[in-house]
Amino acid sequence: MIPSFYNWRTWLALLALTIVTGTIFYSRYLAQQIAQEERDKVELWVNASKAIFDNPDMPLTLPNMIRNDQTAIPIIETNEQDSIVSFINIDSAKAAGDPGFLQKRLREFKRANEPFILVLSDSPYIANKYYYGNTRLLKEVQYYPIIQLVIVGILIILLLMLLNTRHRSAQNQLWAGMAKETAHQLGTPLSSLQGWVEMLKESGQQDAITHELEKDVNRLKLVSDRFSKIGSTPQVEPTDLVVQVETMLDYIKRRASGGIRFEFHKPEELPLIVPLSPTLFDWVIENLLKNALDAMEGKGTISIDIRKSGQDIIIDVADTGKGIPGGNVNKVFDPGFTTRKRGWGLGLSLSRRIIEQYHGGQLFVKHSEPGKGTTFRILIPQQQKTV
Repeated sequence: MIPSFYNWRTWLALLALTIVTGTIFYSRYLAQQIAQEERDKVELWVNASKAIFDNPDMPLTLPNMIRNDQTAIPIIETNEQDSIVSFINIDSAKAAGDPGFLQKRLREFKRANEPFILVLSDSPYIANKYYYGNTRLLKEVQYYPIIQLVIVGILIILLLMLLNTRHRSAQNQLWAGMAKETAHQLGTPLSSLQGWVEMLKESGQQDAITHELEKDVNRLKLVSDRFSKIGSTPQVEPTDLVVQVETMLDYIKRRASGGIRFEFHKPEELPLIVPLSPTLFDWVIENLLKNALDAMEGKGTISIDIRKSGQDIIIDVADTGKGIPGGNVNKVFDPGFTTRKRGWGLGLSLSRRIIEQYHGGQLFVKHSEPGKGTTFRILIPQQQKTV
């Protein structure tokens, strides 16, 4: 088996790191070359200035550095007390309109580069200083690695999101295929069991055992129907939500131990008609109730509270069980996560998907405290578009 270190994500990260590192080093090299070239130009300009000062009659001209483009070097000339004498390649309009503009630029130049000193006279000592800043070209070269790092980071994030979406889509197709195959495999023994139940009824076996056996066979048919619907667009129809929840609660009651107490709080306004996929919605309520039973280990209280809040219907399913540790609250809806020894950890993940994708609502942990219990909340809009 190939070590996990050598997976595609690692190689992608290494490639991105190599590109960015190479760019940073090369950009620094270019910046150093440009900075040295600019300093050489300023030095040439200062020396030309000195030659003109020493020989006023000599037909010399200053090197052409006064160009309004990205290679123009801004220079401020000061005396020995750093009072500004003149400047070039700096916005004269801003300098005239803002008294502090040149001083601000002078401070920037002092931080950026060492000045050139031109001695005009030894006795008395007179000297001018020439401070200069970086050209626009040099600044662009210096900031280029940061810009490229941001672009590469964005591209990597987009690529990871695309691959993650593709991976989830493949997983969803796999689960849908497994669910449909399970429903198909259940079909044959279910038909046989249904036939045996009908034979028992025809032979006069109308006792409680036959009745309960028929209900369990019908239950298996419902489970098979749920699995067959995974991956397909469910039919949403106007349904009395209170009756739907109460029917599932009665089913769970008959299969719970005597130490479990059930409470059901209905809204005042009845009936409560909501667009639902009854088969899939039953699955959600059943999962929440079974999780509550597992959490209480045979003793405690399960309560369901249904009420309206504006345009939403709130359904709280609470138990007095062992609760969820704080570190696991955000994981309980992850596919495969479970704290039980048995089970695949898909119940809550599928339940959330059913509520969010097929009913336009939300399913989340409203509150949980270890040792005191958990409350799951379902929010469903009373009016919604048919999926």
